[in-house]
Amino acid sequence: MERTEVVVIGSGIAALKTALEVSKHKHVILITKSKIRHSNSYLAQGGIAAAISEQDEVSYHKKDTLAAGQKYNEVHAVVKLVEEAPLVISELIQSGMQFDRDQDGGLMLGMEGAHSQRRILHSHGDATGKYIMEHLIDGLKKSTIQVLEDTAAVELIIGKDGSCIGVKTLQKEGGFVSYYAEQTVLATGGCGSLYRITSNSQTVSGDGIALAFKAGARVRDMEFIQFHPTLLFINGKAEGLVSEAVRGDGAQLVNEMGKPIMEDVHRMKDLAPRHIVAQTIFSYLQRGEKVFLDISMIKDFKKRFPTVTSLCEKSGIDLKFGKIPVAPGNHFLMGGVEVDQWGQTSVASLYAVGEVACTGVHGANRLASNSLLEGLVFGNTLGHFLAHMPSRTIPLEKEHSKCYTLLSAIPDLATLQEMLMSEAGIVRDEAGLTRLKDYLESFDIEKFLHMDVTALSINEITKINAILVAWLIAESALTRTESRGGHFRSDYPREDDSLWLKNSVILACTDVKNRVKGRRLYEHIEA
Repeated sequence: MERTEVVVIGSGIAALKTALEVSKHKHVILITKSKIRHSNSYLAQGGIAAAISEQDEVSYHKKDTLAAGQKYNEVHAVVKLVEEAPLVISELIQSGMQFDRDQDGGLMLGMEGAHSQRRILHSHGDATGKYIMEHLIDGLKKSTIQVLEDTAAVELIIGKDGSCIGVKTLQKEGGFVSYYAEQTVLATGGCGSLYRITSNSQTVSGDGIALAFKAGARVRDMEFIQFHPTLLFINGKAEGLVSEAVRGDGAQLVNEMGKPIMEDVHRMKDLAPRHIVAQTIFSYLQRGEKVFLDISMIKDFKKRFPTVTSLCEKSGIDLKFGKIPVAPGNHFLMGGVEVDQWGQTSVASLYAVGEVACTGVHGANRLASNSLLEGLVFGNTLGHFLAHMPSRTIPLEKEHSKCYTLLSAIPDLATLQEMLMSEAGIVRDEAGLTRLKDYLESFDIEKFLHMDVTALSINEITKINAILVAWLIAESALTRTESRGGHFRSDYPREDDSLWLKNSVILACTDVKNRVKGRRLYEHIEA
């Protein structure tokens, strides 16, 4: 058992930024289930958006973010994001971060989908995430932060007053260790690896969402999942991401005959919002037609996009032909653990930041290159907030009745990944979502809310968390009877502003009993 002032769970940009800010005034333990460099942030090829050019304005960035989010965004969160963007970029540069510059020394600003201005900063072409993370990791090494790698968070600890008082972990070599803290921060990312086709790191499997949900936190907007249009796709398998910046430099999506597929679909053509491009590509694939990214018009492609080049070459794609086979895959979760403007969840002393959190900033569909920005802006706010929070006495731990049911029947992750991709993927309908929900509920998911984790292996815990998060996605997608942004229902193909523009699907563990199929009937019979 160990005690600290603040524990941060995660290793992406939001986790590091929060931890670094908090550590200026308090002792911080940072926990990650893998290595510090294993995160979506580190893999991020796209850049970071900020209205810093003379031709651009914060108001334009706001307008683009709201448009991409289908007007479902929390406006106050969007205003915060775009107004603070120039400042966080300036602070990064002042602290030594190097962004790509032109021959005159000016910052090079790229264009990406759904942006009206060139405002995307990159580092080393398409390796922006890696170099921002290395910059933050360098700061981590110079700080007082205690970093624990290969340490999986398996359960949040709740005090007698209902507040979060820390986290129970499972070490790689075995053995459970509890870390008690005055404040606990989830920065664990989204749930991308729960889908068969994804751009996400395999460590990003929804653990933080499941932990928060089981601890009583409210979860919001889980139906809104962004599918990136262009993953390198070979023999039915995604091999990695092909950055949207490639289309920003002029690349076109074409069919097998070389005909552009976005010409008559949207006024912004290949740079239309991601859900529109992804759905268009998906329609071709469903008909058995392949889709390619034509890069023949981009000069010095290998120099401009070294990460994509390396990915293609490792996968046997000869770039001299100028075409990269692509398909859409799970990329980003707009929903997550519901938080307020400070990152506070509905559980006292439990906070969430980054992709695991739902601030409402992205609405129904995230604008390209706003994700790294979100981690910096909201991580900075939360870190500053916790750094100056008065100390509190950690209450005694609340006693819980635990379930010890055997788990021999739970599915492997590959089966779950396939079902999510087919039934809750790019195109959904009531029949498919109901099949998925019925399948998940066949495992008696209520018992998963109260399992004794100390009786389970890390693989069993991962599967339980995956089933719970998959259920949250299915239930949310089934509930929202419209199409908006990253949520497309073929049986409800249009937006329904009268019913859904101001309404959110919000779930808590106390809702499971009444939402599980047939539960009310069973209770009536038992009565």
